[in-house]
Amino acid sequence: MKPADLNEQYARFPEISRDEMQKFVNWIRAQPHMQNLLEEEALHFFHACKNSMEMSKQVLDTNLTVRTHCDDFFTNLDCERPELQRAMRTVSICPLPQTTSDGYRVIIGKLADTNASNFNFVDVMKLYCLIFDLWMYEDGIRPGHIIVIDLKGVTLGHVARIGIFQMKKFLFYLQEAAAIRLIGFHFINIVPFMDKILGLMTPFMKKELTSILYVHSNLEDFFKHVPQSILPKDYGGQEPECIEMRETFHRKLKDSRADMMEFEKRHQVNEKLRPGKAKNASDLFGIQGNFKKLDID
Repeated sequence: MKPADLNEQYARFPEISRDEMQKFVNWIRAQPHMQNLLEEEALHFFHACKNSMEMSKQVLDTNLTVRTHCDDFFTNLDCERPELQRAMRTVSICPLPQTTSDGYRVIIGKLADTNASNFNFVDVMKLYCLIFDLWMYEDGIRPGHIIVIDLKGVTLGHVARIGIFQMKKFLFYLQEAAAIRLIGFHFINIVPFMDKILGLMTPFMKKELTSILYVHSNLEDFFKHVPQSILPKDYGGQEPECIEMRETFHRKLKDSRADMMEFEKRHQVNEKLRPGKAKNASDLFGIQGNFKKLDID
């Protein structure tokens, strides 16, 4: 597990002042409740926040706080754990090797096993976040990222296994704490009950996310956003099939197993040392009991 080259990243984004970045790193190291992140890791936040010092501080603190209190997605990141092994058999999560013409990175998620009884939303999202973290760590900062969800094989049985509170947590993280510039969120191979899936999401989405949410009734429309040529062969592209790309990344996860568990520890806060009032999960996400299970009958 090797971080992207710092000098190369600063060269690609000359608008980022390294002196300002150093001030940001120094601020992190002065926070008693934070771990000492690497400059390469801190750079993701500064870039995602468009070089705003105050916003970078806020988003970083939110990110580390979510990772500390959202044990659903961000703790026990040993890829050899049974629940993650099951998730690795259930879905294919594929970061693409090529970028769009604008330099955007693309990641695709789809079912590998369509048996709904094997689908656990929490474990799948934990695997998704784990892969995304490793991918970004090694890839460095980019002009933007595109998330693609392929719904082929998804049934109402899968939707019934999605907890509304867990969906709220993930969308909170994506909108308030993720260290990326999200350019597009695309659904392809949509299903007749798409309204049920959107019904899970839209109560927790801000207008900034809804404005980049795309639901494609055909792939030709999707290809206007993500060129077919950079996609896996599953979609008529030139890259290896999703199943092959998945196995390649799973091997990388296993090779980086110890590093990712160390990454987990470094990206948490110590609430006992936080200046002022300590935070907890309720401060971030509210009370779980406030949510009813979504009616999908």
